[in-house]
Amino acid sequence: MFVLTPGQAGDSPQFTAVLKRIKVRGPVGRPRTRPDAVAGDKAYSSRKNRRCLRIRGIKAVIPEKADQAANRKKRGSAGGRPTSHDAELYKDRNTVERCINRLRNWRGIATRYDKTSQSYEAGLHLCGAMLWIRSITPHS
Repeated sequence: MFVLTPGQAGDSPQFTAVLKRIKVRGPVGRPRTRPDAVAGDKAYSSRKNRRCLRIRGIKAVIPEKADQAANRKKRGSAGGRPTSHDAELYKDRNTVERCINRLRNWRGIATRYDKTSQSYEAGLHLCGAMLWIRSITPHS
């Protein structure tokens, strides 16, 4: 699942759009629309993103930015509690980072030669399918 944005746009504003479209597939049953937890880097540490996760009952595995922590501490008891952070679960975030790096190994994805968003998204799906097929086939 991909959400395309202009090249200069940041990732964090697309957080809720991606979360609305996500489907988590377990070993049995239909795909769920609510994962147990969402891991992200400090760029996703906004109050809006955390509120969205809290409303949906999803655990946020996102470290707090230093300036946000300092601002919260400066406000004293009115600043609220510190955000929880599961360091062990956060380590699994590198799986997504490695996948993005593998997608970018394909020159057409990394340089975005495609003129239309439809052809670029088709390339992303094709590359993702190729990565998935490689992951399920036995290596010889």
